[in-house]
Amino acid sequence: MIKSLHISNYALISDLDIEFESGFNIITGETGAGKSIILGALSMLLGERADTKVVRDMTRKLVVEAVFDISKSDKVVELLKSNSLDSADTECILRREIAPGGRSRAFVNDTPVTLPVLREIAQYLVDIHSQHRNLLLSTAEYQLDIIDSLAGVKDILEDYHKALNAYKIALKQYTETRDLVRRNRDDADFLQYQYNQLVDLNLQPGEHSALEQEREILSNVNEIKSSLSAVLEPMTNGSSNVLSLMHRASEALEELLVTIDSDGNGEIASLAERLNSARIEISDIVDTLADYDTSIVDDPARLEEVEQRLSMLYSLELKHHVEDSDGLIAIRDRLATQIEALDDSESVLAKLETAAKRAKKNAIVLATELSERRSAAAKDFAEQLRQTAAPLGMSNLRCEISLTRGKLTTTGFDQIQFLFAFNKNQALMPVGETASGGEISRLMLAIKAIVARRMQLPSIIFDEIDTGISGNIASRMAEMMTDISSNIQVITITHLPGVAAAGSAHYKVYKEDDAQTTTTRISRLSQEERAKELALMISGNSTDESALATARTLLNKNRDNGQ
Repeated sequence: MIKSLHISNYALISDLDIEFESGFNIITGETGAGKSIILGALSMLLGERADTKVVRDMTRKLVVEAVFDISKSDKVVELLKSNSLDSADTECILRREIAPGGRSRAFVNDTPVTLPVLREIAQYLVDIHSQHRNLLLSTAEYQLDIIDSLAGVKDILEDYHKALNAYKIALKQYTETRDLVRRNRDDADFLQYQYNQLVDLNLQPGEHSALEQEREILSNVNEIKSSLSAVLEPMTNGSSNVLSLMHRASEALEELLVTIDSDGNGEIASLAERLNSARIEISDIVDTLADYDTSIVDDPARLEEVEQRLSMLYSLELKHHVEDSDGLIAIRDRLATQIEALDDSESVLAKLETAAKRAKKNAIVLATELSERRSAAAKDFAEQLRQTAAPLGMSNLRCEISLTRGKLTTTGFDQIQFLFAFNKNQALMPVGETASGGEISRLMLAIKAIVARRMQLPSIIFDEIDTGISGNIASRMAEMMTDISSNIQVITITHLPGVAAAGSAHYKVYKEDDAQTTTTRISRLSQEERAKELALMISGNSTDESALATARTLLNKNRDNGQ
């Protein structure tokens, strides 16, 4: 419900604050006093386009703000949480601003939001209904919400959502795998060719670098042998080669140790040991180099083999965009996996398709149950609506709730449409395309009277829906609005004294003039002020004794009825 509304710098309004009651609120005032201006400001707050033409003073910021009690609105609490908007779970604050420069901004709980987010939340806070406007009841989504609430399908709907989600997942797995198999199947021969080509190569890990190293050696045999000869020649050839000389020196040092008392010549012994170790190390180096020299053979045939092998590797590496033979091995193994999966694809696809069909069947079963419950509730609702609307002067009303089946959606497969006819010879038509303004106003009032007890409706604002109505029908409309207000907040803008007298709180909109400006104001009326306002509505004179007596009678009657 709307707890309070603040408007500043909007059209004829300088600063205006209203605190509403939870029950039946009445707003009256002369034509042109500014009732429509207040409603326009509220409409902008709920997400309608902001027009700088309504800014009263272009040097000041325009602000429209309302505080809503959402303690009984689970849907609003859910939307606030899903949009990461802070909430105490009991209040929600909406605000629209137009800065002096013309920039418009929207806020929910002091957090900037986009207009779509504001509208989504607002539609569950306030339903403004007039002869030419219907925020919720004209939409298929809300019509379905009405029937679902009356049908009591919340649990089934939750199960259906789970089943539908399972079906979507299963269907996605099947279609993605099917598409992959089709692509692979189209390329099956090419995949097999690529795989066979890599298998025939008999690739070995590290082969690429090993071959390049071997090619380097085979291409430079003479240079390598020349370098080795330059090392080995002084080491081994001739009577004065390095190894022979070191051997003699080592023996001489050993003889010196024998000749000299070793107890006092530890340093000489250490040197002899080091010299012998060096001789052994050099001898080992010479042997290794000699073996390496022997292993190197000038083999043009082998060099050609290595060049050819490397050429094949280079070509495939370039083709597959890898750096070496190890990369080719990884591609070979991946192709093997793809080919294996392709060979088993029919079996895999069959299992996935069966799972998707089973999941869809489960969703259809629940959607069918939903549809059956809705059909029964729709028939009951149509009959209730006919009975409820009859006292409002619509005895010839015919109503049909059309439920047709379409694709599976988040709400099932039902497509809904409210169809009405107000005269005996009139064809059934959608709610937004039939009847006069007065008829559709009474119809909507009857609908709200039925669903108000069963649904989490937002606050309802009736904007002069009683225009053109009088007498007994007006009294019945007042009774119906009073009945609705026992469950949800009702705010009614009216010109009928019988409706105005039924409210539990009465506000008057009026204008004040000074030397420069005209300003719209609003005030809550006391009981005596209400009598005078009703007398003014009855006779055009707030002091007319006869009209005052009638006004007091109306107020006392409603008070006696507990209104």
